[in-house]
Amino acid sequence: MRRTPSLSSLRLFMQVAVTSSFSETARLANLSQPALSRTIKLLEEELGVRLFDRNSRNVALTPAGAALLPTVERLAGDFDLAFEELRQTFAGQRGRVIVGALPSAAAHILPTIIADFRRTHPQVEIILRDNLSGALYQQMLDRLVDFAITTPPGLGEGFRFDPIMDDECVLVSRREEADAIAAPADWAVFAQSPFIAMEARSSVRLLTDSAFAKTDMLVRPLYECAQLATVGGLVSAGLGITLLPRSTLPMLGVGGDIAWRSMAPPHVSRTIGIARLENRSLSPAAKAFMDAVRGQAMIDADS
Repeated sequence: MRRTPSLSSLRLFMQVAVTSSFSETARLANLSQPALSRTIKLLEEELGVRLFDRNSRNVALTPAGAALLPTVERLAGDFDLAFEELRQTFAGQRGRVIVGALPSAAAHILPTIIADFRRTHPQVEIILRDNLSGALYQQMLDRLVDFAITTPPGLGEGFRFDPIMDDECVLVSRREEADAIAAPADWAVFAQSPFIAMEARSSVRLLTDSAFAKTDMLVRPLYECAQLATVGGLVSAGLGITLLPRSTLPMLGVGGDIAWRSMAPPHVSRTIGIARLENRSLSPAAKAFMDAVRGQAMIDADS
């Protein structure tokens, strides 16, 4: 073999083998018959063998042509399959997406979106990693996640942040205690009951500390918890009350022993949005999933 033939010439060879006709193959390929004959002749020269026995009436494969045909069929099939998979990848229909999220977003916002997306994009693998905000931004810098559902980054950190929802802070207490608290609740209630807080390094704790600063209140936590479920357990046991973003409530078991009340002014909330590295291009699959998150957020905002 003098050199590797082109796939286009091999496809023409395969078509002639299937139709047993140079004229029919030329018509199907939109070529002149002399051009097709030259292509097959050049292919035979490249391979150093005769591929067809032909006369004015018949075209038949030689033994060398018969040996080549299954190889060409396999090559053409593999090529078409590879480019079909690549087309699906470019269209966002195939691939892997690694999304980071705050625990509350991972538990409350994303599950339904992931389920809906998997129905329309069954060949896209979604990997969900929940973590605190600071860790999520580090994971993006380390290229461990494509994008994250989290709170805004610090200034000048090279991230793009698109808000998708406003997450107001609400008072959370045991249900019988909530029955005695007016709605909206006065901030003074936190000076009258033990306070259960998230740990100091969490974005929720930074938010609640800021809220108390706005109301000129000094609230010392009786308990500090790393997990929202722990906060819910302590509140349910009647050990205190807490202040949390509303999106975290499903993680506390609200609806059983726990209830919530909106707060009187000043209203305090956190912004939840989509964060990603500013100069990093997302894969088509990651962009498709990010658009799905953004689209669901718009639906929720309108409802």
